[in-house]
Amino acid sequence: MAKLISFDIDGTLEVGDPPGCITLDMVRAAQAQGCIIGSCSDRTVSNQQRIWQDNAIPMQFTVLKHQLPQVKAEFAAEQYIHIGDTEIDRQYAERSGFQFLLPDAPVAQLWEGSD
Repeated sequence: MAKLISFDIDGTLEVGDPPGCITLDMVRAAQAQGCIIGSCSDRTVSNQQRIWQDNAIPMQFTVLKHQLPQVKAEFAAEQYIHIGDTEIDRQYAERSGFQFLLPDAPVAQLWEGSD
């Protein structure tokens, strides 16, 4: 069973405002290793979708932060992870049963060696 990784955008991804330390190549690597990936942000869903489309990265989900429980209900995964940079990210993640990680944690270990 795959890992599900939810990425915040602002302060987390390199394309955020402010930019974060998670590169789009890291997102692509997670996807290439079979992780279920998507974004969960305060940005509108259409804005999130535009970011992914502009960078040719297909997402399995794009939701607002309060919709993490719906993501968990929709996708079966061995592990649910939200990567974000704020205490609000942590609260939504933990309330929804997701493991929370800061973007500067060694997050690449999540998908390196995944099958």
